[in-house]
Amino acid sequence: MTVDIRAFAIEDEDAVVALWEEARLTRPWNDPRADIRRKLTVQPELFLVAVDGGVVVGTVMAGYDGHRGWLYYLASAESHRGRGVGRALVAEAERLLEALGCPKVQLMVRPDNAECGPGGSRSHAESADRAPPGGAGSGQRLSEECAGRQHPPARYHSAEWSDARRAERVQGEDPRRSGERGPLG
Repeated sequence: MTVDIRAFAIEDEDAVVALWEEARLTRPWNDPRADIRRKLTVQPELFLVAVDGGVVVGTVMAGYDGHRGWLYYLASAESHRGRGVGRALVAEAERLLEALGCPKVQLMVRPDNAECGPGGSRSHAESADRAPPGGAGSGQRLSEECAGRQHPPARYHSAEWSDARRAERVQGEDPRRSGERGPLG
């Protein structure tokens, strides 16, 4: 398998939307073509496709807000799952984000997407095949800038953090008011 990773081109739109539909990433209330149009106005170089023999077999849409990098629409074609397409896309997105000075990245996974994201002991960079129950996302520091702070290991599942905070709020404590910050800041 020779998969090339490159920036999205407008000619890829139909194939990308079909891939997202195959991967069950689309939602009736969220027009994927509108998402593509919006992305092409902000950091379009961070919208990547994986291509095998001229066929789009993977995608990742990345962004950097000055504080954290974000990964959305990570998908690989069913025909290419388990072959490293997701890993290669995430690695390239992380490389591009790090070049922009991005110190950390968060992979967003919908809670109902049990086939994508961090699964078991595999990191988000190693898997596009599973998500733990509850979904949410996986984060990773890209630079040593965050190294001296009190944080969990570089790779973590943010649903664990969210679930703990939600439980505290139910018991009457709201960490948002106490100034407490999440695991990576």
